[in-house]
Amino acid sequence: MPDPSTKPYLMRAIYDWCVDNGYTPYLTVTVDSATRVPMEYVKDGQIVLNIGPIAVERFKLGNELIEFCARFNGAGRDISIPIGVVSAIYARENGHGLSFEVIPPDAAAPAQSAEAADSDGHGNEPAPEPPRPSGKPSLRRVK
Repeated sequence: MPDPSTKPYLMRAIYDWCVDNGYTPYLTVTVDSATRVPMEYVKDGQIVLNIGPIAVERFKLGNELIEFCARFNGAGRDISIPIGVVSAIYARENGHGLSFEVIPPDAAAPAQSAEAADSDGHGNEPAPEPPRPSGKPSLRRVK
């Protein structure tokens, strides 16, 4: 799995590749409490969004958030997506892109505080991390 800090850089590369080659970049997002999207378009906890330059305004793919304005049924909506909840970025036309493990911000904070609570300050090491889910993250080769 790529280091979480590389995720926005990889996403920008796929986005640029899509736009440079005339493809339409799409995002698949696992919606959580920190995600601002039109909830009426969320299905099974996910939403798929066209993030092409023609479909969005004020697009910003930062290191922590993706922000833009898009029209849904003719009404402009401000969208804010934490990088950790993006599960894929790909070209609509051929499906080439990358998929990622979802690390929602809601889940990251308790894990860190639990780790800190495991150390009693008397030289005891924190408990070992629980085993990771089996299998490798799903990644696609970009041709």
